Amino acid sequence: MMDWTDRHCRFFHRQISRHALLYTEMVTAPAIVHGKRAQLLDYSAAEHPVALQLGGSDPAELAEATRIAADWGYDEINLNCGCPSDRVQSGAFGAVLMKTPDLVADCVAAMIAASPVEVTVKCRIGVDDQSPEEVLPKFLETVKAAGVCRFTIHARKAWLQGLSPKDNREIPPLDYDLAHRMKAEFPDLHLSINGGITTLAEVQAHLATGMDGVMVGRAAYHEPMNVLGAADAEIWGQGAPVDPFDVAEAMKPYIAAHLQTGGRLHQITRHMLGLFHGRPGARGWRRVLSEGATRDGAGLPLYDLALAELHRAA
Repeated sequence: MMDWTDRHCRFFHRQISRHALLYTEMVTAPAIVHGKRAQLLDYSAAEHPVALQLGGSDPAELAEATRIAADWGYDEINLNCGCPSDRVQSGAFGAVLMKTPDLVADCVAAMIAASPVEVTVKCRIGVDDQSPEEVLPKFLETVKAAGVCRFTIHARKAWLQGLSPKDNREIPPLDYDLAHRMKAEFPDLHLSINGGITTLAEVQAHLATGMDGVMVGRAAYHEPMNVLGAADAEIWGQGAPVDPFDVAEAMKPYIAAHLQTGGRLHQITRHMLGLFHGRPGARGWRRVLSEGATRDGAGLPLYDLALAELHRAA
């Protein structure tokens, strides 16, 4: 979800679900150690609970990034061992770390020593020609021994040569059964499942197998109401399903504050195009925002015009 789940996206999603754990886009440890920390780590307190997702493969550098990030008060620090992008491979982190579980164990041990909050891992079931049935249990056992108790398993193998990141989200077959078996094999671990899950009903089905959690990425982004709209009510038993019009109204003060500091409308609304997916007027909502929100001076009047498309179609 790099370049997608920025702070504006997370604030928007928090208006839909008060309980879902939100993750940052992956931030590299070198960027935090040597770069503009506030720009990379700042977020709204309203986003809690929120986890920082780190990329890296140097234990000392990851520990330093974790120490720095501790001052920002994240609820969890997550090490990404699942991203297959070329950028990540060239930095020797992401999914390629599935090949070096001992190095991952060293990384998370250093992070745990530096972190006041729980350190977790997101992984694949394997990469390239690895046998997931052999690799995944060994990976979990090795990293567990270093102190990690929570894993999110993306239930696809990653092909690091010959497939694009987009292809890696679609072509390798999903193996949900293997992830489910890992929960039976490691009952003391908190295991979540990820990959190809598109509806709240599918989320509930995975939880019913005994999985401790479910991570949803693209579907929650493109059709947020279908995944998150009733999540608090149906998963946590808190409140009623959310109305997307209430969400749109709740975003107005946030948008106004962003504009007052020199921000641009599209930086927020680009994440909101799917809010009314499947409803009358949704196409007009998307068209008005897509065509107008990037223009100089675009603000709440344009946002209201987009909402008017929905009211007109109702």
